[in-house]
Amino acid sequence: MNAKIQTSVPLQIYTRLKPSDLPISTAELAKALIGCTLVRETPEGVTAGRIVEVEAYVPGDPASHAFRGKTPRTAAMFLSPYRAYVYLSYGTSWCMNVSSEPEGHGAGVLLRALEPLEGIPLMQIRRGTHTLRDLCRGPGRLCQAMAIDRSLNELDLLQQNALYLAAPVRKTGRVRKSKRIGISKAPDRLLRFYEAENSFVSGPRSLSP
Repeated sequence: MNAKIQTSVPLQIYTRLKPSDLPISTAELAKALIGCTLVRETPEGVTAGRIVEVEAYVPGDPASHAFRGKTPRTAAMFLSPYRAYVYLSYGTSWCMNVSSEPEGHGAGVLLRALEPLEGIPLMQIRRGTHTLRDLCRGPGRLCQAMAIDRSLNELDLLQQNALYLAAPVRKTGRVRKSKRIGISKAPDRLLRFYEAENSFVSGPRSLSP
């Protein structure tokens, strides 16, 4: 693929979120993140997208990686809120959570899909596709498009430049909730949140009316 890669200066000015802008309760944080912007700055260029789908993994949740306690792999989930928890899923794809709850509680919000905003040519190169809808639709695709890997694990998403959360760039649509996708434990809990009628949301259409 031939694409001109932009400079590392954002084309748009993004307003970084502050701790006072976000709740720390996991489910409330999940809802609040819908419509917010995730920005990634690399030497190759800047990529950014609107968060349009997430899943909450609350304290005591049997489907959560933190359920069995703190381990070297899951330590980021037990840090203060708004840290990146990056892990390898099935040995093939990186996935990212935003930590939640007071430090030590072990919880997080999985980012499942973005609506691309900036750096689309660079996302296309990383993903090996020109199909806009498929660039960040699903947690593994999202991380590949945004060049998110374990090197960003534990990063403070409100304080660092490499990867950060920013305010919405436009009004957020109606936020709906459903069952989470692809889990066998606590599968009926309504802890998946998404922007209704957004074509970049992942999963079966039946789950996102």
